[in-house]
Amino acid sequence: MSIETTHTLIVGGGQAGIAMSEHLGAQGIPHLVLERDRIAERWRSHRWDSLVANGPAWHDRFPNMSFEGVDPFAFAPKDRIVTYFEDYAKKIAAPIRCGVEVTGLTRQADGQFRAETTGGVILAQNVVAATGPFQKPILPPLVPAETGLMQIHSTGYRNPAQLPEGAVLVVGAGSSGVQIADELLRAGRKVYLSVGPHDRPPIRYRGRDFVWWLGVLGKWDAPTVAPGMEHVTIAVSGAHGGRTVDFRDLAARGMVLTGRTQSCVNGVLGFAPDLAQNIARGDANYLSVLDEADAYLAANGIDLPPEPQARVLGPMPACATDPILSLDLAEAGISAIIWATGFALDFGWLQVPGAFDAAGRPAHQKGVTQVPGLYFLGLAWLSRRASPFIWGAWHDARTLAGHIAARG
Repeated sequence: MSIETTHTLIVGGGQAGIAMSEHLGAQGIPHLVLERDRIAERWRSHRWDSLVANGPAWHDRFPNMSFEGVDPFAFAPKDRIVTYFEDYAKKIAAPIRCGVEVTGLTRQADGQFRAETTGGVILAQNVVAATGPFQKPILPPLVPAETGLMQIHSTGYRNPAQLPEGAVLVVGAGSSGVQIADELLRAGRKVYLSVGPHDRPPIRYRGRDFVWWLGVLGKWDAPTVAPGMEHVTIAVSGAHGGRTVDFRDLAARGMVLTGRTQSCVNGVLGFAPDLAQNIARGDANYLSVLDEADAYLAANGIDLPPEPQARVLGPMPACATDPILSLDLAEAGISAIIWATGFALDFGWLQVPGAFDAAGRPAHQKGVTQVPGLYFLGLAWLSRRASPFIWGAWHDARTLAGHIAARG
């Protein structure tokens, strides 16, 4: 089989890979995008049926194209997001090759990269790893398979009908966990939701979307400033027209909240006594955004309608003041557990010395590694808070394209 060559190889055909292709094309740099499945595959087959974007359509997009046929202030459904990326790739004539997986990447003595793929060998001067942050679902081995419960990661959940009859435990109260738990509750299921530490921004405040507030308050541009900050869970939802996540409301509607899931012994789960603390921390984050928003308006002389009711928080629910610390799965009638517990990175194909730190994490400065010609794109906190989001990846890609162009 002959060896193919290209100036820059992009691995991944999702939002990061398409954004990278646009900026390289604008620079006149020859390149190739390899996607092991289809364009935006994560949006197609790794999300539940009813998923919508968590930000409004005016914001969750690339700057050069709007969502056709979608209200700018609405939240685009996942199928429309897939179509958006397909249309965008056509618009920029992105050289994407789907169904081709990179199985190994090494660096040769001459400085070129050698990519072993299911379609043959490709040599490139530069490589951009644009496979994103949602690579390997984390499914904790806490509950033994002998319990007979259905256990799936949130990426495997599609709809309530998929689950066996009975109660459901959802572990993880970020965006995915909260939305899935709410959908199951609306479908008439008994739902237990294990809630850990989280941030809880208002979906709207004083007539503006939360993404607008994060922008004017400079939060999208925030770098990682403290250990662990990059792993903060965000409870936000664009479902049902976009609503601020309210754990008090979920409890009032019949959902049983617990603290963090810690153990499982003989079919009995143990929970941390931290539910009230976690809810209070989310409240503090929520109120801090309102405080900063009010201060911003006052400092800039901007008149937006006041919203005093946004600061009214009800009492802690009974499940928080008198928390459940253990739960017999069989007695509770739980038939399924959904682990909304996030993802780990998987760069097993990238075998280039110097690409990772001692802990196995990508080693880079805003996407630029110490290995000449090797780049990361689309990762959480690559350059700032916005990096893993659609428009954030677009701006990071523009910076990396400039770096690649400067290399010649």
